[in-house]
Order: sequence, then structure tokens, then C-alpha cells
Amino acid sequence: MNVIFTVVFIASMIAIAIAAPENLLSSLLGGARDAAEMALTLFCIYAVWMGLSALAEKSGLSKGMAKFLKPVSRRIFKTDSDAANECLAMNISCNLLGLGGAATPYAVKAVGELEKQKNSFAQKLLFVINATSIQILPTTVIALRASAGSAAASDIFLPSLICTFVSTAAAVLLFLIGNKIWR
Repeated sequence: MNVIFTVVFIASMIAIAIAAPENLLSSLLGGARDAAEMALTLFCIYAVWMGLSALAEKSGLSKGMAKFLKPVSRRIFKTDSDAANECLAMNISCNLLGLGGAATPYAVKAVGELEKQKNSFAQKLLFVINATSIQILPTTVIALRASAGSAAASDIFLPSLICTFVSTAAAVLLFLIGNKIWR
């Protein structure tokens, strides 16, 4: 993938150098500025949500959520591990809030716990759910749209909810069908 991006970048630079050489440097600097602003915005968003996730862990809220979600988690992921269920609950709740980046550390911990049990079914299912991730509240996208000056940053709410629900349902269904066929 890096090769493709490098080729596209070099081809773009050659094209702008030929078509409008006076715009080459300003385009490069403007793109770098925009990338830095986006990175800083994402850093701030994730800092807030990771802080709230840490508070949820320290206050015992994550254990409570895991206990509440344990029957569902046990049934879906076929695991009895309390540690795995807690990580799975936090991962899914972060994804529901549209915080894919904050969900990743919990997915890594969950996979580690599931590996101890040699539960490859749950690991694969977790990957499918994380790849599609239902978002009840697409907070990251809303925050990025707001920081970019969108007049209606939350207009993405309903389309995002519908799309992520359909994609997750389809992916899980296909995974379960494929799992039955290939067993």
C-alpha cells in the first residue's frame, strides 16, 4: 500500500510541477498544515475518550458493563472468561460511541484473553464486528466535521447508524454462515 501511495504522491508532484510550478510548494505546505490540524483534532478527541474509558475502568463501571453484557457476550463469543468479557464489553461500547481508536486497546486485550482459551471463533468474530462496528453515536466523525467548520456536523447521525447497523448485521451473518459451511 505504501508503494501505491508513494507512486500517487510522486505522480501528483510531477503533474503540479508541470501544470503550475508556482503552486507546488504552497500545496505541499498547505497539505502538511491540514494533516497536522487533523492529527491534533483526533488526538484531542481520543484523549478525552480514553480518559473517560480509564475512569470507567477505575470506577468499576467497565466491570459492571461486562457483568451486564456477560450473558450476551458469552452467547455471541462463546467465552466464560470474565477478563475477556470485560474487554469485549469495553470494546463494543467504544465502537457504539464511534470511538474506533479507543476501542482498539480493548480488542487487543480481548484477543489476548481469547488466545489463552484457544477461542479462534471469538477472535474472528471480534475482528468482523470491529471491522464494521455499529455506531450509535459517531462522535469522531461529528467532531471532525465540527472542527472542519461544518454547519450541521451531526447530520451524519442517522445515515451512519443505518449504514453501520446494516454492514455489521450482514458481516456477522456472513461470518456465521461461512463458519457453519467451512466447519
